[in-house]
Amino acid sequence: MKGRLALLMLGAVALVAAKPPLRFQPDPSSVIAAEIAFARMAREKGQWTAFRATAAEDAVMFVPQKVLAKDWLKKQADPPASVSWSPSIVYVSCDGNLAASTGNWTRPDGSVGYFTTIWRRDKKGRWQWILDHGDTLATARDAPEFLTGKVATCKRGARPEAPPPPPPGGKPGQGKPGDMPPPAPPPADESLIWSADVAADNSRTVTVRMWNGSGYDVIIEDRVKPS
Repeated sequence: MKGRLALLMLGAVALVAAKPPLRFQPDPSSVIAAEIAFARMAREKGQWTAFRATAAEDAVMFVPQKVLAKDWLKKQADPPASVSWSPSIVYVSCDGNLAASTGNWTRPDGSVGYFTTIWRRDKKGRWQWILDHGDTLATARDAPEFLTGKVATCKRGARPEAPPPPPPGGKPGQGKPGDMPPPAPPPADESLIWSADVAADNSRTVTVRMWNGSGYDVIIEDRVKPS
């Protein structure tokens, strides 16, 4: 009985180890919900507190030079009142792991501008921002009546082959007879790509492109003048 129980436990461990990576639906509404929660946290708990809580470890921002967000944010005290913002449109990659949102912001003093945020899911499926940037405007951009979301057409290469199973009587470090090969990683998804080009004078261009089935459409192109 004990031997059978041990085998069952080993089998359960093997199944957990072979569990494939989480897959997510390309759902713009989940990004919109993350944006709304982000803005609400900024109002209720503080602007930079919200930025710290939602940033990925490798997130970058511009102040105006490009900085690692975590390092810069930990030195910032929340202002008395937060900037308010709202996305106008959200774009999501085919695999549902990357997104871009853009919209308008307003400062407490009434000045206005725009923002673009790049979002990425973490290992638990939560959205975290990996790039946040924006600029001031003399007049706010026209905001659509309804917030919209768009999903990229899938753009994937061939799935990589899984390594062959170990030979009978496998050697140490090569697995045991009957072991299942590790699951093949999902193919890279390049249906939504972005770049941030920064010049020595701190001018920059943030560009987001989305695959349409035969080529990339430029869906966001923000140009910020030298500071």
